[in-house]
Amino acid sequence: MPEVKIRKRLTVVEEIFHEGGPVAQTPLRRVAALAVIHNPFAGRYVEDISAFMDDLKPLGLEMARSMLKALGGDVHSVAGYGKGAIIGSAGELEHGALWHAPGGYGMREVLNGAKAIVASTKKVGGPGTRLDVPITHINASYVRSHFDAMEVGINDAPRADEMLLALVMTTGARIHARTGGLKTSEIKGEDGLR
Repeated sequence: MPEVKIRKRLTVVEEIFHEGGPVAQTPLRRVAALAVIHNPFAGRYVEDISAFMDDLKPLGLEMARSMLKALGGDVHSVAGYGKGAIIGSAGELEHGALWHAPGGYGMREVLNGAKAIVASTKKVGGPGTRLDVPITHINASYVRSHFDAMEVGINDAPRADEMLLALVMTTGARIHARTGGLKTSEIKGEDGLR
């Protein structure tokens, strides 16, 4: 199995106080952890790539822990999450799919078994490419107030033979969420949907 070679990492915290309406008593906090790694499959087609997911698991856990720390360390403060990947031009979209399990399960483990599927996106792009990482509630995907996204990227990544891997966590609903739907107080937590 290939070794995970990290070129750089970035953790960023965004605080949102309002979106044009009243200032929130507690700002919404969104944190993203990014890792730029060498793509061991860049420039060639490899039939069986799935074993690399196991190699990425420790990175997923480490990134999830760094985000929780950036949010103050309280697992109960996290209400939303998402993941994504940008694959450099010598790679293929399927290489980004290698991040699904390590990134998602890393966050679920750190969050004591969150129930909802971790929303995800991926694309192929060059240095400076931006990615909107989708966000949903950690225990019930149908909680509409938590449908969100955080734009991420790094000015010099990914290079052609790299992948930029991203995880995102949030502390709550969109500021001024008021479009109805399933409320957090109505979550049953049975299936990750409701």
